[in-house]
Amino acid sequence: MKSVLKFSVLAVLLLGAIPLFAHTVNYDMELKPTHNVISYYIGLGFEHILPYGIDHILFVLCLFLLEPKLKSVILQASCFTVAHTITLILSMRDLITPAANIVEPIIAISIVFVALENIFIGQLKPSRYIIVFAFGLIHGMGFASALNEIGLPRNAFFTSLISFNVGVEFGQVAVILIAYLLIGLPFSKKIWYRQRLVYPISIAIALIAGYWTIERIFGTTL
Repeated sequence: MKSVLKFSVLAVLLLGAIPLFAHTVNYDMELKPTHNVISYYIGLGFEHILPYGIDHILFVLCLFLLEPKLKSVILQASCFTVAHTITLILSMRDLITPAANIVEPIIAISIVFVALENIFIGQLKPSRYIIVFAFGLIHGMGFASALNEIGLPRNAFFTSLISFNVGVEFGQVAVILIAYLLIGLPFSKKIWYRQRLVYPISIAIALIAGYWTIERIFGTTL
C-alpha cells in the first residue's frame, strides 16, 4: 500500500516537471457577483462529466460494476475525489504543470485497467481503493487541463475552483445513481449478473478505452 502511494506521488512529480500551460484568467467572471461565479463553475464541472466526459463516465461505471452497492461505490468515488482535488488544485496553482500528451493516454489506460480488473477479480478488494486514488491523481490533471481552457477569476480563485470540483462530484454521483437504478437495483442480485452484465460491459469499455489509448499516444485513429 505504501509503495503504491509513493509511486503515485512520484508520478505526479515527474509529470509536474514537464511544462505545458500556465493558469489562465477568466476576466469576464471577475466582473460577476459571487453567486454567479459559484453557479457557473458548478455547472461547468457537472457538464465536464455529464454529458461531455465520456471517459470519466466509463471510469465511474467500471467502479460501480464490480460491486454495485452504493456504499462501496461512494467510498471509491470519495477516494477518487480526494485524489483529483489534490492535483486539480496543484495544477491550477501552477505548482505542477502536467503535459496533456502524457496525462490523456494514462487516463485511457486507467479505464482499461479497472475494466479488466472487473473481469479478472470476483470481488472488491482493499487494493482497489489505492488504485482508484492513484488514478484519481491523474484524472485531476485532466480536469485541470480542461478547466484551464476556461480560466479562473483571480478575485475568486478558490471559490470557482471548489465550485468546479463540486460540479464534478455532482456529475459523478449522477452517474452512480443512474447506474444503480438501471443496473444495480434490478439486476445485481441475479445469479447471472457477472456473466451477462459485468463481463460484456467491462469488455466493451476496455476495448473503447484501448482504442483511445492508441489514439492518444500516436495521435491517429485505427
